[in-house]
Amino acid sequence: MKSYFSLTVLALFLPATMLCYQLMPRRLRWLVLLAASYIFFWSISGKLLVFLLISTGTIWLAGIGLDRLLRERASRLRAPGANRRDIKRRYARYMRLVLAAGLVVNLSMLFAFKYLGFAQRLLAPLATPLLAHAGITFPQEAISLAAPIGISFYTLQAVSYLIDVHRQSISADRNPARLALFLSFFPLIMEGPICRYGDTAQALWAGRPITAENISRGGMRILWGLAKKVIVADRVNLLVKTVFEQYGSYDGGVIALAAVLYTVQLYCDFSGTMDFVMGCGRIFGVTLPENFKQPYLSRTASEFWQRWHITLGTWFRDYVFYPLSLSKPVKRLTSAARKAFGNRMGPLAASGVALLAVWLGNGLWHGAGGQYVLFGLFWFVAIWIGGLTEPFSQALCERLRIDRASMPYRVLQHVRTLAIIFVGELIFRAQGGSAALGMLGKLFGGFTLESFANGTVLGLGMDAADFVCVGIAVAVIVAVGILRERGVSLTTWLWNHNAVTWSAAVCALAIIAVIFGAYGAGYVPVDPMYASF
Repeated sequence: MKSYFSLTVLALFLPATMLCYQLMPRRLRWLVLLAASYIFFWSISGKLLVFLLISTGTIWLAGIGLDRLLRERASRLRAPGANRRDIKRRYARYMRLVLAAGLVVNLSMLFAFKYLGFAQRLLAPLATPLLAHAGITFPQEAISLAAPIGISFYTLQAVSYLIDVHRQSISADRNPARLALFLSFFPLIMEGPICRYGDTAQALWAGRPITAENISRGGMRILWGLAKKVIVADRVNLLVKTVFEQYGSYDGGVIALAAVLYTVQLYCDFSGTMDFVMGCGRIFGVTLPENFKQPYLSRTASEFWQRWHITLGTWFRDYVFYPLSLSKPVKRLTSAARKAFGNRMGPLAASGVALLAVWLGNGLWHGAGGQYVLFGLFWFVAIWIGGLTEPFSQALCERLRIDRASMPYRVLQHVRTLAIIFVGELIFRAQGGSAALGMLGKLFGGFTLESFANGTVLGLGMDAADFVCVGIAVAVIVAVGILRERGVSLTTWLWNHNAVTWSAAVCALAIIAVIFGAYGAGYVPVDPMYASF
């Protein structure tokens, strides 16, 4: 079960889970979801399931510990003659220690599985000669550990739970099974979205009955995600894979095409998976947070990241950016910058410290490699410079009497933002930091359209019919996104119209996916792309 869209999941695992869930008494339905989630995890990661259990156990214990300290503190504060300041300071220290212990255990597992080899490569040039003087041999053989599926996603959920308990935003859950279900729910475990405990845990536990409407509308969303994956993401995979792995053989025009197609591929694969996740959640009566909001309709780099992988962005905002921005060192830096650069530019300059931490973290969260560091730095520069230059841009437009709300200006903004996105995704997909720089050099220093003129492009894994099929599919996806941007939900309209229209739409979408989907000989289906991050 390596993909949600495999026949095993769609034709066997999901229907069996639904049947067992519905037959079970409501108060026990959570057991079906928990069992299904652990079976799903075991089918992919096997014995690595133990690390999910360790994560669940440690954050449950740490949460209980924090809750106990909070109750003890409240009791002592109510005692006659209590030294309130001393009690608060002492218990704040105890709570920080418990929080740190829970975070260290979970983040250490994430580091060991994802970053140990990367750290070894970085340290080797410095550590090898230093240790040699002491007669110690630094390990040269690359360290590579098979990571549990979804460790990046469930670790961030575990971290957010502990921090929210520490902040008293939520109460610690004394039921470890409910916490286990929150961390392991099978639609979420592979690619997210990254949920908050207060938003989803109780809904997963509630055992709401499966209804005909939820099956129909959830199934339609799953089918829409399947169509995006098999018609677009799988179809362009061979060309993208070929160019990125052998970029030295192609000119800048082909590299630009590959960057654009990879951007389309990543969206169709990742958002298609999110469609499965949202549809599956709806079937079980659970509303999960949306992870996309028409990101390619953005007008600025900052807006793009408010619309793309939304739950990851809000996680970094709430647990990295805000705490750093409100820390004493950054506050002092902000005050100094305000005096030096003024009330407008000063805070923006100082906030760059927190923003840099966010984007380095965002890049490395996706993977351990130079291309991910470059990816984070690229988006940091794009967003920070965008914020710094916005006052000048606004003043210039006012002086030149350019209407920033006019269609030409908005189109220019969209085109500029798309260009930034394509470059960012090129860096993201490159086979390492040096490859990313090499591809950028070819893109900007050796751009030609010769490969389009001599037909080379049609020999890279996509023929003319493939390009036409992808073009039409992308046009439909864009049209649906524009309607959604304007507040029109096509699925809601179809559902409210009549049963015949709805059934016809479902059948049509299924037939289109079967006829135009890319599978069989000659195609290299893409594995779930975000499952590897």
